[in-house]
Amino acid sequence: MDNNTPDRNDQNGQNQELQIQMPPEVQRGVYANQMLVTHTQEEFVLDFILATAPAGVVNARVLVSPSHAKRIVAALQENLARYESVFGEIKPTNPIAMPGNVTAH
Repeated sequence: MDNNTPDRNDQNGQNQELQIQMPPEVQRGVYANQMLVTHTQEEFVLDFILATAPAGVVNARVLVSPSHAKRIVAALQENLARYESVFGEIKPTNPIAMPGNVTAH
């Protein structure tokens, strides 16, 4: 399995490959140097921000279920470990303090 064709189980429990299409306007991606995270009981909201003085703009918002948020964290942890094994430890910066259940990074 590669990153573009995740496996899914069909009605009979058989593994089926899911074909993923990426429209050209999504392929180019967007750059973000900040991220805000908030949640409700039903979903996590990830706001990706391009912050340049004196302001910033949210250039992408992704809403995911709590279980998918947990899978995202696991995938990021796995990929960060691989990255650091090749390029060395990433030195984290301090997150921006936000009120309530919003976390900025």
